[in-house]
Amino acid sequence: MDGVLRCSRYAFGPNRLHYCGPDANREVKAYIDEGVTDVGLENLLLQFKTMYPYLEFIAYANKIQDPFDNRVVGAYWLGNDLLQNIEKKHFHRHLIGNQQIKRKIKSKDFEYLEEKLKKGAVPHHSFHVLNVWRRTGNFDLEHSLESLSECVVSAGKIIEIKGPAIIVETEPIIYADRKLCFGSPIKKKLNRRLESEYDIEQIKSGDTISIHWSVPCEVISLQQAEILKKYTLQSLKLANQTI
Repeated sequence: MDGVLRCSRYAFGPNRLHYCGPDANREVKAYIDEGVTDVGLENLLLQFKTMYPYLEFIAYANKIQDPFDNRVVGAYWLGNDLLQNIEKKHFHRHLIGNQQIKRKIKSKDFEYLEEKLKKGAVPHHSFHVLNVWRRTGNFDLEHSLESLSECVVSAGKIIEIKGPAIIVETEPIIYADRKLCFGSPIKKKLNRRLESEYDIEQIKSGDTISIHWSVPCEVISLQQAEILKKYTLQSLKLANQTI
C-alpha cells in the first residue's frame, strides 16, 4: 500500500465525524474501498490543515521529497526512526509557523509546550493530540477522556471476527491517580466493509491492527505496536506534566 492510501486510512476516522479535513468523507472512503490512489486523493489529504503540515515537516527534516512517502506516514501515525532526526528549534518553528499554535492557545500553555520540546517531544500524532489539541479550545467536540482515547491511534489484537464486526482487545487511555495512562485491556467492537478490496478485509484472529476513531486502519506488526505504544507513553508523560 502506498503512502497516500495508507494515510487516508488513518485520516478517514476523524473526517467522517467532521473533525478534520474537508467535507469529503464519501470520496475518501471510495478510494479506501477500491484500494486505489491518484492525484484526487492526494489533493483531498492536502486539505487536512493539521496532518499535512506535520507530514511536510517530517519529510523536510529527513530530506525526503514526498510528504506522503510511506516512511513519513508511518512516522507520524505510528512512529519510527525518522522522528529522531527532528531538531528542537525546527519543531518549535513548525508549531509557530506551520501550525499557528501560538495564536490558538494561551501564552502560559505555549510556554508549557516549549518546555516539552526541550524535554524531547517529537512530531508524533499522539503528541499533538495530548499536548496541543486538547488545549486549543478550537473544537466543538468536548475534550473528554473518551475523545482523547479515540483520537490517539491505538493498537488492538483481534480476538474474534463476525462478518463485518471485529472484536479487538485494546488498552484505552484512562485517568487514574490524577494522571493520564493506559488502562487495563478492554474488548472493543469495530466495523468494517466487507466489499472493500483492501487487505484488512483478510485479517484473522490473532492479528494486530491500528485503530483511529474506532476505524481499523491497517494490520501492523508486534514491533510496530510496541513503537506506537512507546511514543504514546512519551506523549502521555509530557501531558501529565501540565494536567
